[in-house]
Amino acid sequence: MFTIDLSIRNTAFPISVQRKSAEDAEAVYQLILAAMRSGNPDIVELKCEGKTEKKIAVRASEISGVQVVQKEGTSIGGARAPGFFALATE
Repeated sequence: MFTIDLSIRNTAFPISVQRKSAEDAEAVYQLILAAMRSGNPDIVELKCEGKTEKKIAVRASEISGVQVVQKEGTSIGGARAPGFFALATE
């Protein structure tokens, strides 16, 4: 499973959707990049394959970053925090 995280301006937490295959995740990534490059305030609508009832819509001009992450297994202790980075605690 692949997670596509969108960082939105003035929002603390990313918005994310999931795709089952690398090709589908790459297609969504390229769609978002094209929308960001256009500079238009068009709305990008996405559906999640992991949670089928989840849908999002966001203005392309408000997206400040996008990343694709492959989810590896379901380990509870090694779960990553959502977003583009996580601070390590000592």
